[in-house]
Amino acid sequence: MFNADFREGLKSGFPIALSAAPFGALFGAVAVDNGLSITEATIMSGTVYAGASQLVGIELFGQKVAPWLIVLSVFAVNFRHILYSAAIARMISNWSFLQKATGFFVLVDPQFAESVRKYENTGRVDFSWYMGFAAPIYLLWLAMTIVGASLGNLIGDPKAMGLDVLLPIYFMGMVLSFRQRENFYPVMLASAVGATVAYHFVGSPWHVSLGAVVGILVAVIYPPKPNNTLNSESGADTP
Repeated sequence: MFNADFREGLKSGFPIALSAAPFGALFGAVAVDNGLSITEATIMSGTVYAGASQLVGIELFGQKVAPWLIVLSVFAVNFRHILYSAAIARMISNWSFLQKATGFFVLVDPQFAESVRKYENTGRVDFSWYMGFAAPIYLLWLAMTIVGASLGNLIGDPKAMGLDVLLPIYFMGMVLSFRQRENFYPVMLASAVGATVAYHFVGSPWHVSLGAVVGILVAVIYPPKPNNTLNSESGADTP
């Protein structure tokens, strides 16, 4: 697996790993502040591996909320990953079952975005490239969780330092990377409005999933033109 494609994935994934590192440290600090040990925080990062969901879950742990409600809340935040897996299924149809299972485990937001971009540019997503991209992000996430959990008492209140805005800024940057798509703005605005309305009338974390559903409905009603879709997948220029 350690071929040129894997090395290319490593090269692309390393900058993303550095940008995601503060989130790992933030989670480690918040986890310890909510009563988890360094080992427990690291195991959670290694098995759940979903930054936003981990932060939601750990905050609910600290409030001694019923376990079923924690699971439901984490599911609400992570619902988008079901959509991610459905979207890239056709791109990795040649992978084995074990490869798909491994690939879906590390299918976080930047992994999805870069895989879609890779497919649109080359027409394929090789497993070796995919895992090369995922490796530095996953490993640095674990390492920074340990760092944050170990030095969390030195950070103090993350919100007072402005660290709580890192996640929204990161998501905004990732979303805007798709702004050249034909129906980007209608879908993006619909999702934003839907999430905002849901946040005020339903509450967090359900506004994340409900905003995504609104965006999907608009995408179904206002899909890209077939010619543009085919050309983007083949890498050809639009006439």
